[in-house]
Amino acid sequence: MATTVVKVGTSSITGETGELDDTAVAKLCSELAAVREQGHEVVLVSSGAIAAGMPVLGLHERPTDVGVLQAIAAVGQPRLMERFGAILAGHGLVSGQVLLTARDFGERDQYLHARETLRRLLDLGVVPIVNENDTVADDEIRYGDNDRLAALVANLVNADVLVLLTDTAGLHTADPRLDAEASLIEEIVEVDAALEAVAGGAGTVRGSGGMASKLAAAKIAAWSGVRVVIAGSETAGVVLDAVEGRAVGTAVRAREGRLPSRKLWIAFARGANGRVVVDGGARKALCDDDRSLLPAGVAGVEGSFAPGDAIEVVDDQGAVFAKGLSRYDSNSLSAAAGKKTSALPEGSPQEVIHKDDLVVLP
Repeated sequence: MATTVVKVGTSSITGETGELDDTAVAKLCSELAAVREQGHEVVLVSSGAIAAGMPVLGLHERPTDVGVLQAIAAVGQPRLMERFGAILAGHGLVSGQVLLTARDFGERDQYLHARETLRRLLDLGVVPIVNENDTVADDEIRYGDNDRLAALVANLVNADVLVLLTDTAGLHTADPRLDAEASLIEEIVEVDAALEAVAGGAGTVRGSGGMASKLAAAKIAAWSGVRVVIAGSETAGVVLDAVEGRAVGTAVRAREGRLPSRKLWIAFARGANGRVVVDGGARKALCDDDRSLLPAGVAGVEGSFAPGDAIEVVDDQGAVFAKGLSRYDSNSLSAAAGKKTSALPEGSPQEVIHKDDLVVLP
């Protein structure tokens, strides 16, 4: 049995005017039912609350004011869930709504609570339908299309595969809408800068993601040990094919070995409040010797942070290579930077970031 997270974007389930496309929603629900019939667990991460709410309010263009967008989402989210629930019920499936915000991933207690809720829903045979809580969260409304959320949910439920459905057949060597010679990239071993350069922006005016955000999500999921498939939502049997490993869309390999849940949380769920610059010796100790970061290795402090906040670790060229939870606040660390442990004031933490709270990034 595989645990699968399926993410669908706004453009894949709405028409040109922004109305929910019943045919597209029905097709998606039949795909989910097919996966369940084969004994697999499935979680759906669906965008579309704002797009679903706009036509009801007589709006034809997406507003830019965050408060208005939150209000539109409040109107659209129940319409979205109503349609999913009714159609899934026709397949004998029960759906449940789970609304998440960045805080649910940024706070460890909330993170564990969200994981437990999703696990219980799956154990009960429910199809959880997850969305960003757009009515109260302003960050994702501005720049996300739930791709990153889907990758974090895949981590939460210890998924085997993440399927990112989009309005193209997968990742191409160029934008297929602009270049007739663009070809499909069938497999990606690792997401690198060259691939990120190929990806463009949002695909449609109704969506806010695009291939770039899908590649970013794939990178997170791959580090979680999750195989990723980016594929066209209109392709027949796309979800079951992706789950069972048949060739469809663009497959992104999972990294060998899954990082511990807590380190995945530090690396991808916690936002960084600052950064520390370290010397070459400290970088070697962190990357090669699995050591903690000590004040002696800190050459500079940037930003304002408190003990327990996540901070990035950068080398003297400004490249981010690690992330962890600081045991110092920014002011105290600035005063301690470069000092040996014996020269620290009494009661000062011996480590800036303990190795158990540190993740070396690709």
